[in-house]
Amino acid sequence: MSRAGLDKEPRDVARMFDTVARRYDLTNDVLSLGQDRRWRRKVVDLVAPRPGELILDLAAGTGTSSRPFAAAGATVVPCDFSLGMLEVGREHYSDLPFVAGDGMALPFADDVFDAVTISFGLRNIHDTVQGLRELQRVTRPGGRVVVCEFSTPTWPLFETVYSNYLMRALPTIARTISSNPESYVYLAESIRDWPDQKGLALRMVQAGWGRVEWHNLSAGIVALHHSVKP
Repeated sequence: MSRAGLDKEPRDVARMFDTVARRYDLTNDVLSLGQDRRWRRKVVDLVAPRPGELILDLAAGTGTSSRPFAAAGATVVPCDFSLGMLEVGREHYSDLPFVAGDGMALPFADDVFDAVTISFGLRNIHDTVQGLRELQRVTRPGGRVVVCEFSTPTWPLFETVYSNYLMRALPTIARTISSNPESYVYLAESIRDWPDQKGLALRMVQAGWGRVEWHNLSAGIVALHHSVKP
């Protein structure tokens, strides 16, 4: 299944992220009204990193999402397909072992990670199920996955308000703070076309993960899906 039903080639998406890398974290903070920090803390809580564990943080971008895992004593590998993001990440967190990698063909052996996680990046993998299969492949049996992704609001009235924000306000705000505001038009479209909570859970099961559960954050704007490798 294609990522979000959009037509951008993976290399074009990577170039797009290269152009926004310098102000990426700031832009996300502004557009989410600071909620992205809370969402990422919830990811860390759900992954529950332990000292000595090996954790893959896919679509790590500049490493902001990876740092808390290292602070908990785990060995975290930030991986991203955008070389621009990795360049900025290495400048900020020179102690982290950033790795360039394609989410559909990860550069890691089978069964090596105790936990894998991806935040706001699964939509950018061209084949969603293949990306989930790759995450499953590199996770050891009994290892865990946490997917943090935009989802479908649980309140019908709020869903209308949120949709209007995505398609109208978000690109307008991005023009004032982002180095590539057009990339946030893509962002809005990819969120709008993304499957709901149950739809993503079904794709995870299709990819070989065990029973999938999810938790809604911010009234379903974001959902955390988690499972264990059989």
